[in-house]
Amino acid sequence: MAEKKKKSAATSSSGASDSLLNMVWFGAVAYALFLFLVNAYVIRLQAIEEYGPVIHEFDPYFNWRATQYLYENGYKKFFTWFDHKVWYPLGRPVGTTIYPGMQFTAVFLKNYVFGESMTLNDICCYIPAWFGVLATILVGCIAYETSLSVNSGGTLIGVAVDALKGQYTKSEDMTAKSVTRRLFGYESPAVECAIFAMGFMGIVPAHLMRSVGGGYDNESVAVTAMTLTFYLWLRSLRNGEKYNYLLGILAGVAYFYMAAAWGGYIFVLNMVGAHAAFLVLMGRFTSSVYLSYTLFYAVGTLLAIQIPVVGWSPLKSLEQLPACAVFVGYQLLHYCEVMKKKNKWGRKEAWKFRIRVFGIAAVLGTMFILAVTPKGYFGPISSRVRGLFVPHTKTGNPLVDSVAEHQAASQQAYWQYLHMLCFMAPIGFFMVLFRFGDSSCFLFVYATAAYFFSHKMVRLILLAAPISSCLGGIAVGRIVSWSTSVLLGEGDEPLETKDTNDAKPKQEGKKKKKSSSSSNESMAGFKAISNGFSEASNSYEGKIVKSIAAVVMCASLYMQATTFSTYCWRISASLSNPSIILKGRTHDGNIIKVDDYREAYWWLRDNTPDDARIMAWWDYGYQITGISNRTTIADGNTWNHEHIALLGKALTGSVEEGYQIARHLADYVLIWGGGGGDDLAKSPHLARIANSVYRDHCPGDVTCRAFGFVDRQGTPSPMMERSFLYNLHSHKLKPGVEADPTKFKEVYRTKYGKVRIFKLLGVSSKSKAWVEENRECDAGGWFCPGKYPPGLKEILDKKKDFAQLEDFNRGTKDDEYQKEYFENLNNPELAKQRARMNEKREEETQKPKKTLSDEEKIEIYSTWEDTADTTLMWQIVTTNAIDDLKRWLDQDPGAAWLRSADGRGPMWWAFESKNQDIVSILMTAGVPHTDKDKNGLSPVDLLKE
Repeated sequence: MAEKKKKSAATSSSGASDSLLNMVWFGAVAYALFLFLVNAYVIRLQAIEEYGPVIHEFDPYFNWRATQYLYENGYKKFFTWFDHKVWYPLGRPVGTTIYPGMQFTAVFLKNYVFGESMTLNDICCYIPAWFGVLATILVGCIAYETSLSVNSGGTLIGVAVDALKGQYTKSEDMTAKSVTRRLFGYESPAVECAIFAMGFMGIVPAHLMRSVGGGYDNESVAVTAMTLTFYLWLRSLRNGEKYNYLLGILAGVAYFYMAAAWGGYIFVLNMVGAHAAFLVLMGRFTSSVYLSYTLFYAVGTLLAIQIPVVGWSPLKSLEQLPACAVFVGYQLLHYCEVMKKKNKWGRKEAWKFRIRVFGIAAVLGTMFILAVTPKGYFGPISSRVRGLFVPHTKTGNPLVDSVAEHQAASQQAYWQYLHMLCFMAPIGFFMVLFRFGDSSCFLFVYATAAYFFSHKMVRLILLAAPISSCLGGIAVGRIVSWSTSVLLGEGDEPLETKDTNDAKPKQEGKKKKKSSSSSNESMAGFKAISNGFSEASNSYEGKIVKSIAAVVMCASLYMQATTFSTYCWRISASLSNPSIILKGRTHDGNIIKVDDYREAYWWLRDNTPDDARIMAWWDYGYQITGISNRTTIADGNTWNHEHIALLGKALTGSVEEGYQIARHLADYVLIWGGGGGDDLAKSPHLARIANSVYRDHCPGDVTCRAFGFVDRQGTPSPMMERSFLYNLHSHKLKPGVEADPTKFKEVYRTKYGKVRIFKLLGVSSKSKAWVEENRECDAGGWFCPGKYPPGLKEILDKKKDFAQLEDFNRGTKDDEYQKEYFENLNNPELAKQRARMNEKREEETQKPKKTLSDEEKIEIYSTWEDTADTTLMWQIVTTNAIDDLKRWLDQDPGAAWLRSADGRGPMWWAFESKNQDIVSILMTAGVPHTDKDKNGLSPVDLLKE
């Protein structure tokens, strides 16, 4: 009786101790949650605190203007809004070409939450911070869901082996056995994983770069929508719950919001589809999984096609059809499973039936594809998406390739935006492989895809932020949870356990021996090692070792976390610069704010007519319309490649050519100057884009290497020096450069010279009136695109519509252009030499054709040396650049007689390359083919080799 009382007292004491421990644990979790979320919010407000509620960058100004229009005019007019202030003279149907989710969110908050207490501009500036915090919470929810015991009890290898055997791993076998339940039913270490995932996501620069205050861009809302979709999808897969698949409906609704907010919804759709397909490969296809994905896809697609800019693309676009294929596959698999249960088939019969069903489906699918493809049913893969799958880092589209954030990510970029997550996320990834389940395997799929795509395009490191934070949180959460349990003595097995187990009756041991399977016997060695390790770790010495390891790991993590936090706050300060306002330092050391750009836009707003048209490079179009409310030629939407090429031709063509284009399209020209990333620095891209449509812009020079700087001192090439842009940019700033006073008048220059505005003289009022009078509206009366004025016909007749590599519906190709484009990008030095050669040829066109005397030929032929010319000749011959060779020989016949230090020349290289065409050209020029090189070999001898 006394012994029972002692046990009861011990149990009561242990229960009280556990309750106290759980309360302390809950308090620590609550404090960490509060701290991380406050940090996530405050770190995003640095820009607003320093500069006020100012919209940042370029695209956010379009979003702001669209939000303002929606707020003032309502959703009906918004969706029938054809904006004639942009893309002059064509215009743009904004309501049907925009992802309006963010705009509707801002207007909803204004109308139903804040009312008059907060202006619409302020709401737009704060939305990135608000949604950044929401995304932080949702990443924590994903980490929690994927770390629950019911979702992380298997291993990748175990599940894969079971799938190969045709065995289905039961839900109870996918539940982790070692788990500690705390207050309110929350599990440890799942809670720790969630908290630390929030800590990472709240301040990681990869997320900050699109969620700082003022950065009113689609991604600031879309990341939240993406993580919400992923969480609800994973929540619908939780084991052991009967009706959790109904959450698939909510996941579909969240996907609809994602589709309304950002074009990256395609990634979200394909991620869920890829995960659903992966579950099938892992033998995890169940009725619950089937219902979850079916409801998600059906509801999400039904809602998404209601968005005008999305339309029927989920069922037509090649980028979105993989998810549709998974949906169809799920229906077929479900049908096969129903028939299997109904007929009580074994594995062999079931597989035969599946092969039959999928074979018939494949035949029908192939017939459908063959029938609809010629009719242009399938939409092409966009240049940006195509660039993610090609082996090089360029897309073949100079407009897309000109954008810095479309370039491949470097190791430095990963460290810059992810910092310590670069090594913590892989640790978490490794842990997930050994804590595998229906939900947790999503992290495996997501991490693989996010790394692949972000490596191809630096902008997509944004997509890696949630998964890196989640995996990093799982790594740190499990380490901290284990360390805490070790230091508190939780989970230690009493040493008496061994004696108790060893004292079991022999009869029971015999029963176990009889019932043991062959697989258990084969694993006996591993079990013995495991038991030995467990026994050693629970010994007195083992506990000391574990305690030391726990302290060391926690101390190391604390130091790393401190460094990470400091780094993120420092990076956040640089990411919070609004770019439209700059910081500068005067000669006496004072820091000043340079507000030149807004001052220029305000000047346009206050000093030009309402119908004034502003010519500027497309980067600034959004800001000009958003702040100045003036008509622009192009903006960042970049929907019309040919129109941007026309703008590029005007700016990088000669003064006369550019003026003749500008006078029909604009009243003023706005130029960014002042060095750095100004218009002159960007201009080589402008010339390249112009040449992709107007092939006479840089004849024989696909990448326009003739346009640019010839040295690091900023000396312009002859083509750049003659250009419309250079003459306005350097007007009265460089010796001898002055804009033609009969064509241009400088009307405004900002305080620090960052922006200059010129008024065009001699503007064609006839063309301006013609554009206004010749817009053609459709039957609905709102879709009224404009047309180019007749004054541009002569120039427009020279254009060749740019053929996208991926646009197979057009039936047009431009293989020669694309081939030379990639050759020049891969060998820029050769492209520059070609460009210089073309420049020389143009200069020589007016001179009489040069001829060589026999003495000159002998002198050149007898000179054996390695020069830039011999290197260029070798490259031209070995790459079969016949046109380049002909142009060179027309300009300089002596080039055919060049010889390098080894005594070889173009004839040797032509024979060595077995290039009969070049051999014929050289023979026509009189070059012999029987002379010997340094080693006594003639060109013919090389052919014999």
